[in-house]
Amino acid sequence: MQITFTPSLDDLSGDLLILPVFADRTWGPGAEEVAAELGDWLDDYLEGLDFSGKVGQTAAVPGATGFGRVLFVGLGDEVDADGMRKAGGVAGRAALRYESVATTMGEIELNGAVDAFVYGFLLGQYKFTKYLSEPKPSKTETLVLTGPEAIDEVARAEAVAAGVAMARDLINEPAGGKKPEVMAEIAADMCDDLGMDITIYDRDEIKEEGFGGLLAVSLGATNPPRMVVMNYRPEGAEKTLALIGKGIVFDSGGLSIKPASAMETMKTDMSGAAAVFGAMRAIATLGLGINVVAITPLTENMTGGAALRPGDVFTARNGKTVEVLNTDAEGRLVLADGLSLAAEGKPDLMIDVATLTGAVQVALGMKVAGLFGSNDDAVETVTAAARRAGEKVWPLPLEKDYRSKLDSPLADIKNIGDRYAGAITAALFLAEFTAELPWAHLDIAGPARADGDDGYITKGGTGFSVATLVAVAEDMANSAVM
Repeated sequence: MQITFTPSLDDLSGDLLILPVFADRTWGPGAEEVAAELGDWLDDYLEGLDFSGKVGQTAAVPGATGFGRVLFVGLGDEVDADGMRKAGGVAGRAALRYESVATTMGEIELNGAVDAFVYGFLLGQYKFTKYLSEPKPSKTETLVLTGPEAIDEVARAEAVAAGVAMARDLINEPAGGKKPEVMAEIAADMCDDLGMDITIYDRDEIKEEGFGGLLAVSLGATNPPRMVVMNYRPEGAEKTLALIGKGIVFDSGGLSIKPASAMETMKTDMSGAAAVFGAMRAIATLGLGINVVAITPLTENMTGGAALRPGDVFTARNGKTVEVLNTDAEGRLVLADGLSLAAEGKPDLMIDVATLTGAVQVALGMKVAGLFGSNDDAVETVTAAARRAGEKVWPLPLEKDYRSKLDSPLADIKNIGDRYAGAITAALFLAEFTAELPWAHLDIAGPARADGDDGYITKGGTGFSVATLVAVAEDMANSAVM
């Protein structure tokens, strides 16, 4: 899609014109003139649709001023970046069948308005059509924004949206199409395109390197595991951010097997790794001035004859022994190795991302991620970045009194506690492998998947946390945090 700017609507034409409307049907830039041209019938028509200009509302009418169709989009009372993203999302979805689109949204008086709208528009148009015999992809070829040129904002929106789209594609891909070796090849191709270094460990090297958790989880799978380590090192960068993503490409639960219905969405259990892939793509595309290492342990969790058994013990990368009492609590086992490896490089901040627990869904629902951290600075850094990115996270306590729930008579630690505080005990388990470095943990089990379209979110994999990770990298590169 080509995105350009023009000073005003004068002499502009196309298939669809998108106009902003504030609360109580207060016209935004360009809307009053178009409404006057359309005529008196418009107010009664919008009243009949109950269109008042609430955030995300839309109303389409026959065209005017050289456009075949006009789409009014609500922005609500007080315009903010999230409202602009949501408006962009619904506008992008409504514009799918139109080749040439124009909008006055770029004239909204809000810092980052173009970035937010374009980001939402691009992601609102996202569709995963790979396996459809008759796909209906977007027809939109051009998007013209009126108002001052904001080339940098468009570039940022395109880069981050492309990262989110990459993550969505990976998450939505059936498990059979994204075996660990395939995921590793995708990472290698991306690194080659963007000039990043990559190291890929195969099964033998995983064993040699002491990645005991990844090896243990992979024992029941026919498809061999991979440990992927990507490095982005721009010249002159001083700080280092480590991103670690859970990459369980399919989770049967292992011998602690899930019910059949619970496996239906388990192709998405690699959403953390997908988010890290997408974030690395965006960070490198934007050329951010910070070193970033991305680590994604990739495997299936299956029930083969050699599968990890409840009661087995393995040794993780950092030398700690782990008693496994539930093989369906496997994400933390592969993250133990990823975190241990990241900690060896002593980064300024480590962030792991994982669809880790059902408990966090019980606590926070399906639209909010749980956030844990080793200290206030780490938590506040991620919280601020998530707020700027428009992704909802909520800090939860890393309650040390619950650490005893993970005590094992057989090993240094066991992989599950009792039925209570499951998200917290999972985070406490991960903390054992961080070498007490600055660290944050995002449990994205809720918002990693969506049951339906909502603004710029589309049904299926959401790519949640890509935008937050990019925002953290930007803040650190600008020396604002950590």
